Amino acid sequence: MDLETLTLQEQISGLRDKKFSSVELVENYISVIGNNEDLNVFVSNDFERAIAKAKKSDSSNNIQQDMPLNGIPMVHKDIFCTEGVKTSCGSKMLDNFYPPYSATVVERLEQAGSICLGKANMDEFAMGSSNETSFYGAVKNPLNKQKSPGGSSGGSAAAVAANFSSFSTGTDTGGSIRQPASFCGLVGIKPTYGRVSRYGMIAFASSLDQGGILAKNIKDTAIALQYISGYDPKDATSIKTKVPNFSEDCESDKFEHVVGLATNLINSFGDENLSKNYSKAIKRLAKLKIKTKEIELPNLELSLPVYYVIAPAECSANLSRYDGIRFGYRAENVDNLEDLYFKSRGEGFGNETKKRILIGTYCLSSGFYDAYYKKAQKIRNLISSDFVNAFKDVTSIMLPTTSGEAFDLGSITDPIEMYKQDIFTIPANLGGLPAISIPFGEKDNMPLGIQFIGNILEESSLLNISNKFQLD
Repeated sequence: MDLETLTLQEQISGLRDKKFSSVELVENYISVIGNNEDLNVFVSNDFERAIAKAKKSDSSNNIQQDMPLNGIPMVHKDIFCTEGVKTSCGSKMLDNFYPPYSATVVERLEQAGSICLGKANMDEFAMGSSNETSFYGAVKNPLNKQKSPGGSSGGSAAAVAANFSSFSTGTDTGGSIRQPASFCGLVGIKPTYGRVSRYGMIAFASSLDQGGILAKNIKDTAIALQYISGYDPKDATSIKTKVPNFSEDCESDKFEHVVGLATNLINSFGDENLSKNYSKAIKRLAKLKIKTKEIELPNLELSLPVYYVIAPAECSANLSRYDGIRFGYRAENVDNLEDLYFKSRGEGFGNETKKRILIGTYCLSSGFYDAYYKKAQKIRNLISSDFVNAFKDVTSIMLPTTSGEAFDLGSITDPIEMYKQDIFTIPANLGGLPAISIPFGEKDNMPLGIQFIGNILEESSLLNISNKFQLD
């Protein structure tokens, strides 16, 4: 039995029925990881503790019914603080940072019994769409090592696609779960803003960041999402509401669906392959007898410039804490305090991060705040209003996840072209809406993705429509 190819559901059943042990599962993954180090998926591993936890899991009286993820290995994106394990955020700035506490997401998965194998590589401070901005080098797509796995959660996506784990955590600020899911042929969900605690998740853009899950199928995604969701008093933006049973809801017959179609918007891009794959997805819905309705999202095309004002502005504020004094990288041979600030930040941050800090600082500066940041927030409200109006008539909205398949590593050097990778994923973040990407179609032997965007706190409906779509 190839344990590494099993889905999360199959691993849970296998452990419950004692077909294999947690130790066997962990050791098997460690062996597979060791044979594929060239993918550059891990920033750090936690193999010794993982084996120790697996032994404890096998000898415990906790059964899968009580702790459903008991003994299940998984991988965390290196943006989630993990007590005693290096959490670098893909940056030289935090290359020596070992948190004294764990993020709420990490704690909740541990309480459910899961075992962390290590921390996945990522774009520096989650800033990137290709996993090429990492201090530790680019991650390679397991489906084709010449291609990007997407970003910023590229390491998390590659870990699942390469069979290093059955699921992984990621974060999504403008598409950083869904785009890698599309590039690697996986399911990736970004829940409603506030559904998953951001405590212990290193901040990029606080009003946009949200933790989520990458997995091999919808049911696995629903299972894992269940255990990271819920109110957290440590996070002021956390929503105090009951968490539905996502695992049951994704297969339920109680949901009625009307899917919003933005056909005119997709055709306006003039990309034949994009339009063709979207048309195939519409035909899939028709075959499944799922109701559809044409909708208008007039301000969606403004999402990209709005995002690249708001996100850098928030990153400029959040990253000001890295000053070379309290924690993180500290430059040597400095002349004075100001020199320490300059050199620590100049040497500790990579080019993309520094670029976004400068853009954000400029947008927030006196004389430009009204012209850029304030105007961007107004347009953000218009984009959110478009979704509010659309959801009066539909239960979800179907869009492509990306404009194409995974591109070659190093092939996009124009930053504007790289930013355009997020054109279809950013709107959900601006509206704080849940969104999911599932595999659909392919081009040049690489997978494509289709995404469904749902109304606030409607993850169950979103998982349900995705499951119906995927099972056909």
